[in-house]
Formats: sequence, structure tokens, C-alpha cells
Amino acid sequence: MKETMQPGFFWHLGKGVYTHRVKIVIGFVVLLAGLAWFASQTPQRLTDNGFTPYGSESQLGLERLQTNLDYPGTMLQLVYESEQIDLSDPNARQRMMDSLAPLQEWPAYAGASFIEMGDDAAQSDPPASSRLAAIQVMLEWDTDEALRHYPELREQIKAPAGMQVYVTGGTPVMHDMQEASKQDIIKAEMLGIPIAIIVLLLVFGTVVAAALPLLVGLVSVTLTLGLLYFVAGVYSLSNFMPNIVTMLGLAVGIDYALFIVSRFREERSKRSSVENAVAATMQTAGKSIFFSGVAVWIGLLGMLFIDLNLYYSLCLGGVTVVFISVIVANTLLPAVLGLLGDRINAWPILPKHKSVKSVRISGTAEQADTMAQSDLADLKPKRISWQRWARFVMRYPVMLTILIMGVLVSAMFPLRAIVMDVPSAEVLPPKYESRLGYDLLHASFPAQAIHPVQVVVHASNPLEDERTLQEVRRLQESLSQMAGIEQVTSFLDVLGAASLEDQVQKMKLPEVKQMLFEQKLAGEQTAVFLIASAYETGTRENRALIEELRELDAPSLELYVTGEAAFRLDIIERITKAVPYVLLCVTGVTFVILMLAFRSLLLPLKAVLMNLLSLGASLGVVVLVFQDGWLASMLDISATGYVNATLPVIIFCVVFGISMDYEVFLISRIMEEYERTGDNDWSTAEGLHKTGRLITSAALILIVVVGTFIFTDIEIMKALGLGLSLAVFIDATLIRIVLVPSLMKLLGKANWWAPAWLKPIRSREDQRTSPS
Repeated sequence: MKETMQPGFFWHLGKGVYTHRVKIVIGFVVLLAGLAWFASQTPQRLTDNGFTPYGSESQLGLERLQTNLDYPGTMLQLVYESEQIDLSDPNARQRMMDSLAPLQEWPAYAGASFIEMGDDAAQSDPPASSRLAAIQVMLEWDTDEALRHYPELREQIKAPAGMQVYVTGGTPVMHDMQEASKQDIIKAEMLGIPIAIIVLLLVFGTVVAAALPLLVGLVSVTLTLGLLYFVAGVYSLSNFMPNIVTMLGLAVGIDYALFIVSRFREERSKRSSVENAVAATMQTAGKSIFFSGVAVWIGLLGMLFIDLNLYYSLCLGGVTVVFISVIVANTLLPAVLGLLGDRINAWPILPKHKSVKSVRISGTAEQADTMAQSDLADLKPKRISWQRWARFVMRYPVMLTILIMGVLVSAMFPLRAIVMDVPSAEVLPPKYESRLGYDLLHASFPAQAIHPVQVVVHASNPLEDERTLQEVRRLQESLSQMAGIEQVTSFLDVLGAASLEDQVQKMKLPEVKQMLFEQKLAGEQTAVFLIASAYETGTRENRALIEELRELDAPSLELYVTGEAAFRLDIIERITKAVPYVLLCVTGVTFVILMLAFRSLLLPLKAVLMNLLSLGASLGVVVLVFQDGWLASMLDISATGYVNATLPVIIFCVVFGISMDYEVFLISRIMEEYERTGDNDWSTAEGLHKTGRLITSAALILIVVVGTFIFTDIEIMKALGLGLSLAVFIDATLIRIVLVPSLMKLLGKANWWAPAWLKPIRSREDQRTSPS
């Protein structure tokens, strides 16, 4: 993709924007005022974490339980702690139950029971049972309704004197995530924007020019969140979406505006009118950021291959905010530039430096374009540091390529030992009540008591049917004999070790049916087996056990394996099965687009491979930090021994398009010089010289903006901030200033080779001249 001054769509767009600049600015002000309030309310409308694998066996099994056994839609775990009172004492346990009296008055209250502690914890010294106790409260609310009432519900939960109570479970975690999401957005803006202002002031040297990129970023985020408020009223969206919108909106919005403002100042220095400067800016930088937006969209759209609402929501939020950022940068920003004109340089904070003599050209727009280009072509480039660096690198291409490749490949080594799992409350830091309660609960209570593996059985005939009950008995016997299962509990245990005929007769008694239904063990045609696994929830052994359970054959019964461990397995399987399609689509489409843009096979292949290298290296560091705990305390991260299974794909899709943008911008300028001179080495040095300062500034701002999310609360955003900032840093340093010139030197004219069908129809050999 070569920048050109031949008047085209973006030139005429710039002309049109300049003509209607006042109307455009007023229109955006009205739109912003109308959507600002809705934008602030969007996080409250997002009640889904996005992890539910709809249509999976675990989800279908849960629906069977809720429909046929009246399983509650919401469960809360109340964890009690005391240093003075023995919580295993019957009187203390009764006081805890009595403290729930206000909850029992709620129509949604469906019962409460103690969660029994495991033998190891009960036999510890001192016994954990004397210090901790836990009650599970069942509510007949779905997720949305429970979340809506949770603040009021939480006020009704009071600990007895001498005790503390922590409320955890799906609804409390979701509530805390909503609160964390809102605080994270504020924290990221308060940390990132001041630093970005400083960088922009140093880049532009004037207050007015530095303010415009921030304007574009903030407007893009506000408009996107305001529009998504209405989408969230129709569709269920993940509560992680506002964070990705804020991160991407500020990052790409500021970056795009940086390119536009920089090019406008350059064009204004050599054109007779503000109108022509705006048009020329749009024809060059405006066109570039449009294709940059397309590159980011390609990466984000890769998330659609994974059938989870989390990815759909992040894709929707990301694509929308990038789209709006491109629109704002190509309409509102040039309109403001048209209004400002030379006042873009108002309020300077640094001494003025002029690297190119200011030239104002009179005549028609077309004459101005031609004269401006020839004037620049005649200027002999100064041998500044970027050129010297490029020529230094090209003197030692083999050594530097091996060195940098070695560093990047070494950084990828931790990926060999990556362990992936699906977190729950671990996405929050311990300062949140739901996370603290979760940690206490899982430290002392067995996972099978909190979230047992459930095998749901649905028969075509009533359970009292003799043949059906016989098949259920055989199933329980098979389950009891499986390795890795410590205990199986079902309605058959309540019926007692009687003969088949006796159990059939008992099942026909109305009072027995009612008792089994109240205990959530059996209904008319549905029953559930509660499996106590010998393995921890997230281990490979436990996953293998679930897969083995799903292979059981009971001809006359429908079987569903569900529970938290089964949900986690289904989520991970959906992600891992879709990963090849994500990689193939994103890299394949990007390669094809770059191939058509550069009219080369090696350049797009090299760009894609180097992008994968920088991504792999950054993901390796993410594994070291979040799985192995490197620098975890400094970054306020709770190392869990695994990486959130959703993160690698999210980081890949978000980072790929953004980091590819810098590569495309650099290669485009190198290609422009090569088509003019035919000299590969000169073109490489000149391309790095012309793009070095601008790309470095843009990369620095992006690193600052997304890097601030490392210091927020939600784990996914921390990891995304770390992965994205690392990938951009690697891309803007090791890749762009070392590997690109090294490989350009090594490959020489092969960089520009293409089969005949890919070459442009009109040869450009006659246009090439030797470098001055």
C-alpha cells in the first residue's frame, strides 16, 4: 500500500469534510452529549461473564436439572471465620443458621445447608473446622435477577457476634467484576492519559496539537460505549467488554490521530491553503489509518470462530470501537484541523525547530501537489541516526538476525509448559470479598462438596419402571468401580440396599417421591449421580475422568456429565478446537491482503512470521508472570499455576492487527522508495528514517495506554495489557529496527520478487532513478 498524492476518494473526502467542517463538529458535539450518559451506564447492563458454553453437554445437563429437578438458578456460598469461637460447635452452627432469618423472608429463598469439610482439613492442628464454616444458600432466581437484587441481598447477610462472613459464588463474583470493571476504566484513564499527554507534548511541542489525539480517543470510547448500551438491552454481552473498548479505543484512537495531526502539520508547511493540507492529509494518513483499521478488524474477527459469548462480546466491542475510531479520525479530526488551521501550533511548550524549510505553494491544488512532491524529492535527506542505525544493522545482518531470533525464540520457551484452565473468582484480586471467600472455601473444603461432578440421567419411562430402575442400578455399579471416583451418591442410597423389587415399590410411594425431589436427587424421569472425584478440579486427571464418564453407555438412558469441572472442560475444548481456524483465518487473510498491497510473496510472509514471533515471545512472558509467578507481587498478580484459557486467543486476535500496522507502515515507505530508486539498501534506510520517529512515538503512546491496564484489578485485562504492551514493544524495537533491515539486506531483490500474475500491469522500471 503506497501513499500517493493522486486525488482519489480520500482526497475528495478531505475536501468534503473541510467544506462542512462546522456542521460536522456540531453534529459530533450533539451526538456525544446524547450518548455520554448511556456510556456511563453500559457496565451495569452487562450481566454475563461470557464463559457459558451454550449447547454443550454440561449446559444441557444443567438445564435438565433446573427443569426436571427444580435446581436453583443461583447459589451463594457463605464462608464464616472466627478466631475466638469454635465454629464446629452445634450452638455456633445454629447461630449461623439463625442469622439467615432475614434471607428466609425473601420469596426467592429456596433453602440453605452446611457444606461439610474434608477429613484432611478437619484433622489439621488446629482443626480448620473450628475456625471456618460454610453454608450454601439456594435462590430461585436466574443470573440477571440475582445480580439485580444482590446489593440489597448482601445487606441482609450479617455475621453473628464474634464471627466474620464472606459471600462468594457466581453472583457475588459477577457483582464484584462489574464494580472492578468500572473502577478499572477510571484507573486506566487516570494513569494512562496523563502519561500520554506528556508524550504527545514532547512529540508535537504544542498544547493544541497534543490535545487532539486525546480528543479522538475519548470521543471514540464514549460513542462506542453509548451505542453498545442499546445493544446490551437486546443481547447478552460479557461484562469484560467495556474494558476492551476503553483499551482499544484510547490506544488506536490516539495512534490514528497522531498520524493525522503529524501529516497535517507537514502538509500545512508546504501548501497554500488549509483546505489543500486537509485533503492531502486525508489522501495519505487518512488512507493509511483506514487500512490499519482493516488490519485490526481482521484480527478481532478471528474471535468469532470460538462459540463463547466472551469472544463474541469482545469482538463486537473491539470492531465497533476501531470502526468508530477510524470514522472519528477521518471526519471529526480533519474538521477540527480545518477550523484550527495554523492555530494547530498554538501554545508551544518547546523551542521551535524546523527540519524542512516552510514552503507555501500557490496555484491550483493539482499544481501544488506536483510541486510539493518534486520539491521534497529534490531535498537531500540528512544522515540522521535512523539512517546510520539501518546501515549499521545491514553491515552485520546474519549475526544480528541470529541474535534477535535467538532472543525471541528463547522467550517463547515457557509456552511448552503452559497449563490452561478457566478461572472463577481468581480473575479478581484478594481485596474483593467474593475472591477472599472463594480462597477460604477452596482451601479448606473439598471441591466435590462445593462443586461435585454430576451425572444427570434422563429416562424415557418413569424411574419406578422396573427395567429403567435396573438400568440405573447398573449405571451406579459401573460408576462405583471406575478408577478416580471416591464416592457415588444418588437416590438409590436413600432407598437403601434393598432388592430391585423393593426399590420399585418404594419409588411408587408419593412420600418417597416427594422426599427425593426435595433433596434434588430424583424426579419423575430424571435423576442425578453426585460424583466425588479423587482429583482436583482443574487437573488433567480430572478432565480425563470426565471424558471417561461421557463415554459410558446406558442404552435406555440419556446421560449428561455436568458440574463446574465439566463446564471448564467444555470451555477449554471449544477454545482449543477453534484455535487452528483462528490462526489460519487471521494469518491467511492478512497474508493475502499484504501480498496484493506489496505485490510480493516474501514481504507479506516475512511480516506475518515476524508478527507471530513477537506474539509468541510476549505470550511466553505472560506464562512466566501469570502461571509461574515471576514479578507477580510487583504487578499485584495472584499466580494461580495456570493461564486463563481464554487469554492466548484474545491476545493473539487483539495484538496481531495492531502490531502488524507498524510493519505495514514501515514496509510501505520502503516500497515507495524502492519503486522510485530500485536500490534495496537505500530504500530500507530511507524508509526507517522517514517512519522512525513517528512509529516510535505511536508505539510509545500505545504501550503507555495499554500498559496501564497491568495495574488494574481484573486478571484478563492485566494479562491483555501485559501481552499487548510487550508485543508492541518487541515489534517497535527488536523487530522493526533490527530484524526488518537485517532481513531486507539478506533477501535483497528477492524481497520484491513476485510471479507475473501478481505484478502490476504497467511496469515501473522507467520511473526509477538513482538515489542522489
